[in-house]
Amino acid sequence: MIKCLAVDDEVLSLDLLEDNIKRIPFLHLVQRCRNAYEAMDVLRREPVDLIFLDIQMPGVTGTQFLQSLPYKPVVIFITAFKKYALEGFELDVVDYLVKPVNFERFLRAVNKAADFCALKKQGAPTAAVAQSNNDYFFVNVEYSLVKIAVQEITHIESLRDYIKIYLLQTDKPVMTKLPMKSLADKLPPARFVRIHKSFMVAIDKISSIRKNRVYIGNHIIPISDFYKEELLKAIGPKL
Repeated sequence: MIKCLAVDDEVLSLDLLEDNIKRIPFLHLVQRCRNAYEAMDVLRREPVDLIFLDIQMPGVTGTQFLQSLPYKPVVIFITAFKKYALEGFELDVVDYLVKPVNFERFLRAVNKAADFCALKKQGAPTAAVAQSNNDYFFVNVEYSLVKIAVQEITHIESLRDYIKIYLLQTDKPVMTKLPMKSLADKLPPARFVRIHKSFMVAIDKISSIRKNRVYIGNHIIPISDFYKEELLKAIGPKL
């Protein structure tokens, strides 16, 4: 059973939300709240697994409320404004529903949230990466969990708070909000090596090494002086 909280300043929206929640047998509505202050009071007494959260509320907004929480429950934003979708993505919410929400769309969001809740209860970090075993892991991509097979990874590129994961079977990399180090900790160290502050490569996918460049298929990846020794240790022979 997933314990959930409904937070919205509009009574009609709360009524509809409660009706939808009651139609799903694995959801238990702990309480409905008209503002962030009521929600904070509930959470002090009883932490929940999932929050259905409006954004535009008087006083403390939904985003401010979410950022203030000492722990991060799974969250589905429900709002009348599409313009907040990017903000929701940056806060790692599971889904973003625009009012009025039909039940079919609501159910899809809840099923997605249920997957995140299950991973979280298993001790997996659901905000960005969920480790399943040494062969694959999941990353959060646009409110969905995407499975990444470790043997398919050719290299990884860091772009500040985001990373691009390049794969054998597709030309389009998978992009997710995650620090490079967090993903590196999930990968087998014998198979991957950091060659630059912005790049990590799969050792067995390296086509060739020339001067300060690694070639993987059509990709040319720079080697920094700082990581050159680490690369040499990983592959054996000198450049």
